[in-house]
Amino acid sequence: MGSDAHPTSHRTTPATSVTGVVWDLGNVLIEWEPVRAIAAGVGEEQARRFLAEFDFAAWNHSCDAGRTWPEALAELDATHPEFSAHGRAYHEHFAASLTGEVPGTVDIVRELHAAGVPQCGLTNWSDELYHANAPQRFAFLALLEVVVVSGTEGIAKPDPRIYALAARRCGIPSAELVFVDDKAENVAAAQACGMHGLVFHDAATLRADLARLGLPLH
Repeated sequence: MGSDAHPTSHRTTPATSVTGVVWDLGNVLIEWEPVRAIAAGVGEEQARRFLAEFDFAAWNHSCDAGRTWPEALAELDATHPEFSAHGRAYHEHFAASLTGEVPGTVDIVRELHAAGVPQCGLTNWSDELYHANAPQRFAFLALLEVVVVSGTEGIAKPDPRIYALAARRCGIPSAELVFVDDKAENVAAAQACGMHGLVFHDAATLRADLARLGLPLH
């Protein structure tokens, strides 16, 4: 499960009308703060040291792309034993990293669902940690037609294959889908696959952008 700082909102001009939405989850619909999970095991100072000195993003992405957590932790033991406890803290206390709904965006999901707009999820998230945590804690996920989990599929964004898979699972042509993510490179990859794309910054901007694409939002 990955994220970065919010970049400037990116918009596309539709060549075809949008009939469905594909949502990233982490830091778009669900707040994800990995430092919270790591700190639960080793303390905040050590958690921040781990995130500053170790390439956590790449290591975590490998699990998002299908590597198992036992494999990832074994690699950490072999290559960075000084951070073994830190990596294990993240894995063991992962639930602490999920700090709630992102303000305002789940309201958009609920409005679109009430209006009959098809919605799907496309998330970079390990198979184990998604299924052990997200569906039980976040009831709004049941409003999505399907959630494509990268770790389950063994393919992670921005690999173009996962966008094609998401469109097939949604049952809607790529050209009629808008993809929302907080990472510009993931949105660019979706656009290259024929989807409309919006880089998430905040719920108010997103609501206006989706309305401009013709979706039924107040």
